[in-house]
Amino acid sequence: MDVKSAFLNGFINEEVYVEQPPRFQSFNFPNHVFKLKKSLYGLKQAPKAWYERLSKFLLEKGDMLLVQIYVDDIIFGATNVSLHEEFSKCMHSEFEMSMMGELNFFLGLQIKQLNEGTFINQAKYIRDLLKRFNMEEAKTMKTPMSSSIKLDKDEKGKSIDSTMYRGMIGSLLYLTASRPDIMYNILKRDNGHRLWYPKGDNFELIAYSDADFVGCKVERKSTSDTCHFLGHSLVSWHSKKQNLVALSTAEAEYIAAGLCCAQIIWMKQTLIDFNLSFEHVPIKCDNTSVINISKNPVQHSRTKHIEIRHHFLRDHAQKGDITLEFVSTNDQLADIFTKPLSEEQFVDIRRQLGEKGQILTKNQNSFGIGHKKLGISTEKGRGRITRQGNAQKSKR
Repeated sequence: MDVKSAFLNGFINEEVYVEQPPRFQSFNFPNHVFKLKKSLYGLKQAPKAWYERLSKFLLEKGDMLLVQIYVDDIIFGATNVSLHEEFSKCMHSEFEMSMMGELNFFLGLQIKQLNEGTFINQAKYIRDLLKRFNMEEAKTMKTPMSSSIKLDKDEKGKSIDSTMYRGMIGSLLYLTASRPDIMYNILKRDNGHRLWYPKGDNFELIAYSDADFVGCKVERKSTSDTCHFLGHSLVSWHSKKQNLVALSTAEAEYIAAGLCCAQIIWMKQTLIDFNLSFEHVPIKCDNTSVINISKNPVQHSRTKHIEIRHHFLRDHAQKGDITLEFVSTNDQLADIFTKPLSEEQFVDIRRQLGEKGQILTKNQNSFGIGHKKLGISTEKGRGRITRQGNAQKSKR
């Protein structure tokens, strides 16, 4: 569903004046300005005014349905057909709109809806990406990165096309919206792999947290890695280099767990709108020292230097909002985000994350990693992820 001239439907609460457009000045008052009653495109208040206008209209209807808004594009879902049709009709009566039908493509994501659940992938985006960077004939491999590689800064590296490099990195980052296993390179033969969001009533919220200690050989900084599951569905994941140098593995993991906790608090607040509430959300961690630090408020030589903001984790652990639970390293799904893995580990974790794809023959490889020498100086980025699943999506 697409709203036509969406921003023109919003109302302005404050006084806003604009100059008269060229060649449209009033003959009687050529030096006057116009006072806006409604929002205009280009006005900084326009997005907020449109959102408030639409929200007010939807709340006045009094019905319960899920609506996601991206500027002037709307995705909605309802549990019964009559509610779906009623919403569509009332929106058409209030705004000038066009109905696109069942959701199958949104913001670059290809969506396949089945009775058992929903598939999400970016196969077309991957093909366009390979073609854009002339890597359609690139050699394929079984995993995104060799487990024996130790990347370092290339001091003698040749100069590169910085625009092309930024384009490649930005494209890969966008690709991870549906492919959490793509943290280093581009997929080629397995572009049919998809995230699977099974239908069900299991809404248990679980998080995994890990860190790659001193993963960056240049700056000697660690990498925080987290992922979050709603039931068996992976709904959130992240891998990011920390802003400071950790003095120990425990400190690096403690910082990562704090970031994971912050995401959980936000998710709990967001899920309240879906009539879902959670207490004592577990964070799976493979470092017992982190669990002990979260329970011990006493400052000692190992923790006294840690910045106060990172003790956000301890505060919420004591309140009971989250609980830190130990998980063995073999069951820590975050490993796929932090470092290169063997083929067996990689495939197993990817399966638990909820990725599904076509079955390859024995001699076929999975990943289309470009082995053309692009002359890019880079450094190793590590991260880790968590347990099985994908995001729970209602049929839209």
